[in-house]
Order: sequence, then structure tokens, then C-alpha cells
Amino acid sequence: MALRQPQRPPAAELLLPDPCRRNDPDSIGEALALADLDTQLTEQGFAQVPGLITPAQCREMTALYAADELFRSRIVMARHGFGRGEYKYFRYPLPEPIARLREAFYPALAVIANRWQRQLGSDLHYPPSLRQFLQHCHAAGQTRPTPLLLRYEPGDFNCLHQDVYGAMLFPLQAAILLSQPRDDFTGGEFVLTEQRPRQQSRATVVPLRQGDAVVFPVRERPVEGIRGIYRAQLRHGVSRLLQGSRYTLGLIFHDAA
Repeated sequence: MALRQPQRPPAAELLLPDPCRRNDPDSIGEALALADLDTQLTEQGFAQVPGLITPAQCREMTALYAADELFRSRIVMARHGFGRGEYKYFRYPLPEPIARLREAFYPALAVIANRWQRQLGSDLHYPPSLRQFLQHCHAAGQTRPTPLLLRYEPGDFNCLHQDVYGAMLFPLQAAILLSQPRDDFTGGEFVLTEQRPRQQSRATVVPLRQGDAVVFPVRERPVEGIRGIYRAQLRHGVSRLLQGSRYTLGLIFHDAA
């Protein structure tokens, strides 16, 4: 099967403001409300948001990978035992569309995160805006931005892991698939595992198409059991890529130490 080669428009095009783009905060908020994140997360441990950004936006974000000046570091997974492939962490200030997505996601997720804390018997409360939360991160010494772009080539994979970067942690994160399955790549499925008390782990392959977002726990979530609420531990990863190239935008809301 011949795979489509990703088009790479100039990175600067993504940085130009455009009122017609669909990743403005109001549009994102509407999409998240329609997706009913709370119900999905409660029932299955993750939430899908189909078509959150357009194919054109996906191509533009993919093109950023070549703009080294936008990133603070590049990680080659094999060097650290993380798998195979690589990813780059953005530096501050984030490119405007990335910053908008991160800021627009946060308020809806903070409502869910605070309910989770109450269910788990914690007094921790997340503020209503990302700016306020990041102030807490920075006061705790976590000042390095964590949004990232990930790239996979044939044979690459991402081991099951949790994105914990310090004591200050926001319990939910999001990933947006920037490439089109079958056209741009084969294999490379997003995998989520959940460890339940006194049971074997449950694995789920989350089907995604270009522009879709998936929201999932960073480390744990509350689950209603026979004896009340328990903490289910989760990890996520990507299965081995068979053909093509796969790009993903990762949105983590806490900064790193």
C-alpha cells in the first residue's frame, strides 16, 4: 500500500492569527461540551473528541517539528529505554495555536479533576484557569513547558508510561492525532491500560483519526467498586508503527521540574 507523504507548509504559517480557524477557545469549549468528557471518562477511562482540529491545522502543526527554535529539547526514546521514536518539548512562549488549545482544554478538565479529588478524599483543588494553575507549578519549581510533538517512523513504538514531571500534577491530559491512519501510516495505535485491584490489567486500543483528540488520566482515576471508590492506575503508549510516519500533539497541563 502506498502511503501519502506528509505535506510540510512553512512553520510560520501556523503562527499567523486567523479568525476562521476552529481552535479558538469558544469552538473548542463547544466541542468538549458536545463530547461529554465527564461521562466518557467515568464509563471507559478516556474520552474521545472527534474532529477537534482540521486536516489543514494538523498539517501545519506537523510542519512545526522541523522548526528547532520552537523547542527546548529533543528526546530520542531508545536512549532512555522509553521505546523507539522521538519527541520534542516546546519552549515558552508556546506557538499561539498550541497555547490556545492548552488554555481552552483546561477549564472543562479542571471541573472533572476537582470532582475526582473529592471522590478520592483529597482536599486538593485546581483553580479555574490554566494561568492560575501554572503559577502554582512555577512556585513549586516546575517551570519547564511540557506540551510536545511526537514523531514515529516504521518500527517505532512508545512503551506504557505515565507523564509525571514533579510533585505538582494535573490529573488529566490530551493527545491529538495529526496524521491520518491508513493514508499516512499503519500500526501505531494508541493504547491505554488500567490496573484494577485484585484483577488483571485491562488494555484498550483507542481508535483515532486525523484531528481527533483523546483525553485520559495522567496516573489514576476514581472508579466505583463494590466497596466504594478505588484508585485505578493507568498507563498509555503507542503500538509499533508498521508503515509511514505518525505525528501527535501532546497537551500536558502541569509544567516540569
